[in-house]
Amino acid sequence: MRNKIYKSILFICSLLWFISCEKDLPTYLEYKDYSYSSTDENGGTWQPILIDEGAAINIGVPEDISSQSYQAEISAIKASTDEINAPQRKALTYWGNNAVVRWNEIALELIAKYNLIPGPNDDGSYTLPNPSDPNGPPAFPFAHPPYACRALAYLSVAQFDGLISAWHYKYLYNRAAPYQIDGSITYAYEPNDIPSYPSDGAVLARVSKKVLSAMFPLEKEYLQKLEDEHLESLLLSGGNVPSDISAGITIGDEISEIALARAANDGMKNAQAPKVVSDSIKAAAFERFGWQWENLEIPVRPVGLTPLFGKVKMWNVANVENVRPVPPPAIDSDAYLADVSILKDYADNMTEEKRSIANFWQDGLGTYTPPGHWNRFANEFMVEDKMNPLRSARTLAYMNMAIMDSGISCWDAKYYYHYPRPIQTIEGFKTIAGTPNFPSYTSGHSVFSAAASEVLAYIFPEKATLVRGWAEEAAISRVYGGIHWTFDATVGTDQGREVAKFTVDIAKLDGAN
Repeated sequence: MRNKIYKSILFICSLLWFISCEKDLPTYLEYKDYSYSSTDENGGTWQPILIDEGAAINIGVPEDISSQSYQAEISAIKASTDEINAPQRKALTYWGNNAVVRWNEIALELIAKYNLIPGPNDDGSYTLPNPSDPNGPPAFPFAHPPYACRALAYLSVAQFDGLISAWHYKYLYNRAAPYQIDGSITYAYEPNDIPSYPSDGAVLARVSKKVLSAMFPLEKEYLQKLEDEHLESLLLSGGNVPSDISAGITIGDEISEIALARAANDGMKNAQAPKVVSDSIKAAAFERFGWQWENLEIPVRPVGLTPLFGKVKMWNVANVENVRPVPPPAIDSDAYLADVSILKDYADNMTEEKRSIANFWQDGLGTYTPPGHWNRFANEFMVEDKMNPLRSARTLAYMNMAIMDSGISCWDAKYYYHYPRPIQTIEGFKTIAGTPNFPSYTSGHSVFSAAASEVLAYIFPEKATLVRGWAEEAAISRVYGGIHWTFDATVGTDQGREVAKFTVDIAKLDGAN
């Protein structure tokens, strides 16, 4: 189902993940700077997601390269590059010539850091993380899979729109990079012919800092330091002058505001419903189907995870009910009893291979979650294909929109059907993968993985068989772990693929092909 060598490498990485400290999470992808496989001169004409067109954000006409002010900028760059110190050289190497990858890795690191269940109070009650008091306790956010997929979607979409705008102006004004204008300036990376005004790196630095600061408010100081380092590296690389940076920041500021305005009104703030609402959802499911999921955690949290995430605004699907899957088998039906036998057989005859698969795709607490797992794959593919930042941002934007939409669809099904997990209905049954705090049908990992794999199959058609095989393995891993029924996985895989088609259909028409 997957390339054995690649699987072994990934499995080793996953093992290292669990035994390493917070700052040693294997999000960092080492790669040499590369010549872009394309420069996408028409990238400024691609269809953005949040705005009408790339020209919607105004940055003004740049100074001519013969002007006194521009020549002063060149002189300042030459003086700075002559005095680069060791930390600055290290930063230049870190940021490289595709900072889309680096900022995505930073997001994954933060997701893993905050993917921790808030602990119970002394009286057994729970206090939920509060965005208006992020210090808590408990600290905000709890970066569970729904939160993670949303953070990644807003980050990637804002980056993509910002870079479309940057590309529009780059090829409108065609101002060459400093190292191309002055031969005495050495460029830190592989040369390319992409114009420098506005700086695409500055767009990424500002957008990423702002979106991630909103999603992880306790990390604002850390993110500000990263932005400052990134912006300095752009100047020291010989690829930008300060006016390039300033124009990129203008784009980044405006795109960030648009993205965060959408986020503020997408319904996520209501996703973690109070107990009275959670209980009413549960009662409605029982009245509708005659069953209801019970949380068997110890200690038990009074409310399931984000019961109203299924109500959050989707990116590319008009109505979540249009992609709601068929009902699961009735309890004690032939289909249900057949699945009981399958799960018991897996539990009684667990093999090392099945256990390894379950562990590899676990993506539980303290990790970057299932959506993050697929972002890691995408980063590797983007570097392998030598994508420029704009095309990289496009890849992550469409993939993360599809993942978020699929997650919303999955959570709609989870709380609409409120189906019990195997541990609840099979007497004496035990899992090897914990006890998730939300209903069983459909499997979140199956849905996330199927959606991600469909977008990656579209963008990297030569890898279609590979990534679809991974998605199917991720789905069955949840059955091996004992936390899902086989129909949770199979229907969830179909669900993720169906939801992803909406995003892929839009991608096919955005002008990038």
